Formats: sequence, C-alpha cells, structure tokens
Amino acid sequence: MHVFYAPDIDQEPILPEDESMHCVRVLRLKEGDEINITDGKGYFYTAKITVPHQKRCKVEITEKTFQESLWAGHIHMAVAPTKNMDRNEWFAEKATEIGFDELTFLNCRFSERKVIKNERIDKILVSAIKQSLKARKPILNEMISFDSFIKQTFNGQKFIAHCYTSDKQELKKIISPQEDALILIGPEGDFSEEEVAKAIAQGFIPVSISSSRLRTETAALVACHTLNLFHTT
Repeated sequence: MHVFYAPDIDQEPILPEDESMHCVRVLRLKEGDEINITDGKGYFYTAKITVPHQKRCKVEITEKTFQESLWAGHIHMAVAPTKNMDRNEWFAEKATEIGFDELTFLNCRFSERKVIKNERIDKILVSAIKQSLKARKPILNEMISFDSFIKQTFNGQKFIAHCYTSDKQELKKIISPQEDALILIGPEGDFSEEEVAKAIAQGFIPVSISSSRLRTETAALVACHTLNLFHTT
C-alpha cells in the first residue's frame, strides 16, 4: 500500500503538489485506487482517489485511524551538523526510522557547518516517516547557537555527550524511561570545554554513549537509539 504525506488532509482532501505528482505521474495511480495518507500529526487515513490530477490529486477519506505513540516521553535530539551534508541527511533519515520527536541543529564553537537548509532535511523526515509507517513527523527547528539553546527551558532529563576524560555517566544507566529527554551531540571537534561547563551549569548531565570514539552522526544515532529503546512503551 502506498503512503503519502498530507499535513492538512483532514481540512482539505487533496494531496500536496509533490505528493500528487508522485501519486499520479510516477506511480500512475488512477481514480478509484486506494492509498494511505499520514498527516504527520498522529493520524493515518485510508482514501480513494477521486480526481487523479498530478498537481492537485483529490481523494475521498474512507477511514481515519489514530496511532498511539510508539515510545514514552518526548525525545529531543540537538546535534551540531557535520560539514558533509550527506551525513546529516543520513542521520535525519535513520533517526526518524528509529523514532524521536524533535530535532535542533546547533552552531557550536568548533562547528564546521554554520548553516543548515531545513527544507531538504524536512523532506527527508517526511520520506522516513512514510517508509517506517509512523504517523508523527519530528519537529524540525531552525539552527541555533549553542549558548542560546542551552538556556531554553526543558522539563525533563538533559544530557550532553562529550569525549573529555572528566567524570561522565553511561547514558543507558541513568535514563528515566517515562521522562522527557534532551541530548546534545557535538561537532567533529567535540564541544569546547567551556561549552561543556556551560551546559553542566544549566543542568545538563555529562554522559558517555559508547566505549568507542564515534563520528558525530554515528554518536547522534546511537544516542537516539538508546533513548528510544529505554522509552519504548
């Protein structure tokens, strides 16, 4: 069964232009064909195509189903993007398949990439929720400076993963499964020691996520998987 993304499908039974194009021109679906739709807000819809237009494909909703959250709490990934965009996109795709709720890219002292174009990342998130049959699209925030981000209010556990030899706890040993969680993952050159100190002063717990030294996108994915695993309902 084909799955399409239409965030406003409950208000207007029409697929967005890019989804309409894929439905009608690429897949060559026709009037009467049945499709599945997600609004990215927790619902799946079963629908039949009524007007197979490649820019405004109209459908008739026949069923609406709520998908319960697949994990407890709210998982927020805050990651310093790598210079290579392919790695950032790979992380966004795979982490969405695993499951998390919110993504923020951080501009840190040692960041090699200072700009992220959210439009491309957002398309990857959409593709990944369709692929993994999830009814919720992660929130994607605008890139923000490290200093500004750590001062924001977050009601839950806050972690910072870094490679310095100072005292750290193993992430998997201190997770509270029912509590919201936020984790900071630094750039290839790691967070600066000053940034780590600032985060700790703001209530972040320094953690280790692996006994190996990992690339940024790998560390972020391991952290995402660990949080998801312990928050699974």
